[in-house]
Amino acid sequence: MAHNPPHDSSVFPDPVYKDTVLGPLFDGARDHFASDFQRIDRAHLIMLCEQDILSQSQASQIAAALQAIETEIDPATLTYTGEVEDFFFLIEKELKARLGADLGGRLHTARSRNDIDHTLFKLQLRRRITSLLGQVLDLIDSTITKADAQKETLIVAYTHGQPAQPTSFAHYLSAMIEVLLRDAKRLLDALATVNLSPMGAAAITTSGFDIDRHRMAELLGFDAPLRNSYSCIAAIDYVSGTYGALELLFLHLGRPIQDFQFWSSFEVGQLYVPNALVQISSIMPQKRNPVPIEHMRLLASQTFGRARAMIEIMHNTPFTDMNDSEGETQAFGYQAFATASRVIALMTSFVSAIRINEDRVAENIRKSCITITELADDLVRNEGLSFREAHEIAAHVAKTIVAQNGDLVTDGYAPFCKAFADSTGRETAMDAKCFATVVSAAHFVAVRDRFGGPGETAIADAITSYRDDLAALRAALATANNDAAQADILLQTKFNALLGASA
Repeated sequence: MAHNPPHDSSVFPDPVYKDTVLGPLFDGARDHFASDFQRIDRAHLIMLCEQDILSQSQASQIAAALQAIETEIDPATLTYTGEVEDFFFLIEKELKARLGADLGGRLHTARSRNDIDHTLFKLQLRRRITSLLGQVLDLIDSTITKADAQKETLIVAYTHGQPAQPTSFAHYLSAMIEVLLRDAKRLLDALATVNLSPMGAAAITTSGFDIDRHRMAELLGFDAPLRNSYSCIAAIDYVSGTYGALELLFLHLGRPIQDFQFWSSFEVGQLYVPNALVQISSIMPQKRNPVPIEHMRLLASQTFGRARAMIEIMHNTPFTDMNDSEGETQAFGYQAFATASRVIALMTSFVSAIRINEDRVAENIRKSCITITELADDLVRNEGLSFREAHEIAAHVAKTIVAQNGDLVTDGYAPFCKAFADSTGRETAMDAKCFATVVSAAHFVAVRDRFGGPGETAIADAITSYRDDLAALRAALATANNDAAQADILLQTKFNALLGASA
């Protein structure tokens, strides 16, 4: 029967394989995972001792050797030589050199590189998610503060790129806030999936040794062990869930960034970007270029693209342990978090600094007659017309005012009276003062004071609810961070106890 030959270390590794695969993988482990390797080694050692798989004496000697390795060898100084297969075997080689082959090889009892790897990846993702989530919550906080201060600030709301209706800047920002809150919850859901420990799954099926997977999860700060051991090494939904949440966050964030670019254009001009966030032209003295908006857009697109690429890398891979989801892929994904952090930081500063150019808003409202919908609504309520007939009267008034480049508030009453009489055969009961109020932008917003609208009470209630949601998310994040910090203290305490026993 044909069989695969045993691993021949005398010819391993091939030089090209060393340079193209093993070396880069070693560098990635050194740069990203060295400290978490230490955590896993310590936690596993403590668990083996507590379960009497290793004696107190054996565990104490291994603890002392691990401590010496950590003290004497700076991972940043290491380069891959090919003497061992990867970073894991380098640490095991050091243990054997210090303790002998027998004792040095006992730390790896009841574990595999398979469960170690996915634990490393989850520990790293946990930090990146919690850090980014903290930034997102700060962005939400800043946006809520801005919205609260802008409840009476009018803007032109656009649909299909054209002026549609007036609303408040607070109403627009509130829409952003709601999406950001949902995106933050998706990140928190991703964190919950990441925060389940694979340790103890070993290669695939756990171990014949009496290991304690719950203790390993506790020592490493996970919420619990991931139950199914096959899932621990095969399921990559913690990767796809994380980058799916990241992808959606930046898909959604890119949309108001586009609006900010449009609003700050010379022709629209309803958004003023202060000089601290504006660059000048090297040749054109008049230019004020709000280029931070462009940088937010391009970095958001880079983040979206990198997050999407992570999901595509996972596509059509086998449901088992495989390299597609491991070291180099994980490191590739971290670039998405790096650009994500930059966008969120810049957006937080940007939202706090910008203001609405109220003069340009008023002028654009005047030119576009965007309050005319309320005239039609008022005719239905107070003149007893059908909405369709009221719509036709209002449309005629708007066309007349736009054609003469007039002002609906001051110039619209006469055209309205004529259109109303022509359509209904009677005089309107609305006088000029009432007409001016009905077609004013402030009135338009004020009467839409119902759930979800831009009116004063509706916006105040919405902001209160956003603050409640934000507080709940902050509490959940604080719990996650505190649990991780407490686990580090527990791990250090138990490891110190083993060191003390070896003294």
